[in-house]
Amino acid sequence: MTTRIDQRFAHCQAEGRAALVTFLMCGDPDIASSLEIIKALPAAGADVIEIGMPFTDPMADGPSIQAAGLRALKAGTTLRKTLGVVADFRKHDNNTPIVLMGYYNPIYIYGVDKFLADARAIGVDGLIIVDLPPEEDRELCLPALKAGVNFIRLATPTTDDKRLPSVLSNTSGFVYYVSITGITGASIPDYSRVAEAVTRIKRHTDLPVAVGFGVKNAQSAAAIAAHADGVVVGTALVDALKNSLDASDRPTAGTVAAVTKLVSELAGGVRSARQAAAE
Repeated sequence: MTTRIDQRFAHCQAEGRAALVTFLMCGDPDIASSLEIIKALPAAGADVIEIGMPFTDPMADGPSIQAAGLRALKAGTTLRKTLGVVADFRKHDNNTPIVLMGYYNPIYIYGVDKFLADARAIGVDGLIIVDLPPEEDRELCLPALKAGVNFIRLATPTTDDKRLPSVLSNTSGFVYYVSITGITGASIPDYSRVAEAVTRIKRHTDLPVAVGFGVKNAQSAAAIAAHADGVVVGTALVDALKNSLDASDRPTAGTVAAVTKLVSELAGGVRSARQAAAE
């Protein structure tokens, strides 16, 4: 079964470029503003949209994304409301792939079967659940694949060749390579090592490899895009959003533009990478 994610990566490959994958926390700073921003991302240049599901104990997230989750929770964002944002987005855009990213606990409480049925019905294309290792595939991964939802796995610099096959065994859509060891937003990746890592992962899978963590601007996006099938940007966008809010963390007239301006710059960087390589 071909998903929107498969189609979008194939489209980008046909254009000779990497895909730009953008992450924002649902409900940050509130549901209405979050929906407005997410709706504006495709026109700004986002190829795939990751939407964070806010959770009270986001152990893999750095300070910026943790703070975004807290703002979202304070605004009353729930998993049900997150699905509602996707449903509203789909009224205007039936082509852009949507990936929900977060932790297993809210899904477990919601009910796995009900969650997958609801997510599939509104047009969720993939899941990234950072605290479910391959050993727990029966919990959510296998049911998701059966429901036609891609299950995207993380690989890291510490995922060696012995571990990679198990990490990739039920992965679909794309592989998300975390280019640094640590939490989100922690540091700048070593681009030469990123190229080596992508090559190594591709020896084990035909799936696209998208690289994230440490991508902050057009230049770093271009450096990653020269070697990867996709560039994932999260913390930089969350920071741009945060910096546009007022002293009470409410949106301002410049909030949507603050995010879309950076997305456009990142998209330009991504699209320039392969052009430069070809010249």
